[in-house]
Amino acid sequence: MTERYATFHDLAGQSVFITGGGSGIGAALTDGFLGQGAKVSFVQRSDASAFVAEMANKHGTAPLFIRCDITDIPALQAAVARACEENEPVTVLVNNAANDTRHALEDLDSDGWDRNQAINLKPHFFSAQAAIPGMKAAGGGSIINFSSISYMMGNGAYASYTAAKSGILGLTRSIARDFGPFNIRANALMPGWVLTRRQLDLWAEPESLAAHLEKQSIKQHLIERDVVDTTLFLASKASRMMTGQALVVDGGVVVTG
Repeated sequence: MTERYATFHDLAGQSVFITGGGSGIGAALTDGFLGQGAKVSFVQRSDASAFVAEMANKHGTAPLFIRCDITDIPALQAAVARACEENEPVTVLVNNAANDTRHALEDLDSDGWDRNQAINLKPHFFSAQAAIPGMKAAGGGSIINFSSISYMMGNGAYASYTAAKSGILGLTRSIARDFGPFNIRANALMPGWVLTRRQLDLWAEPESLAAHLEKQSIKQHLIERDVVDTTLFLASKASRMMTGQALVVDGGVVVTG
């Protein structure tokens, strides 16, 4: 029997902008929104032409791929503007792109710190800044900022990353407060350990996987689709009165300690 997922009919025709939308969780998000009938634009630093062709073949419509380094803020904001021109004003913004490369606090210099914030926090602010005028004109919108349970767990070995991920919550709540009167919602999504290709290649050793699964209440590893469905919910009118929230999708790690 083919497994079915939720459908959010109001997402059909919506203009969606995703950072890092051509690989890992981001690629699954692009796929998921296209499956809802949305018009998807995404940015990514590496070439995603093959992925675009795959999505066009699967859904009958291609996402708009704009090659962009999200640390280049003028380029990022120009990409949002182009998405608004080609796919109508962005009404769903998904700040997904991140880099969780491990680092020792003792070894990280000022440039390394700045680089981590430039990837993991700064784009969330400036992509929202670029998208909000169009959301106002459209009568509302949904901003979904990807954070992480890593800082909630008190994880070590990447302090500048966890600092950025915790900062995303403060940013999200301020956006929710400031732009709620314009029917613009902002929520944070807090994934647990989602076993993307990158995670499997770099850190998913048998001992680490077993130890993490022991912490989860639900004894199944997370996959990309587990995060996609929650993102679709936060983008849709099904969550229209939810804003300033942090939704945890981790199989029950942080609630069990």
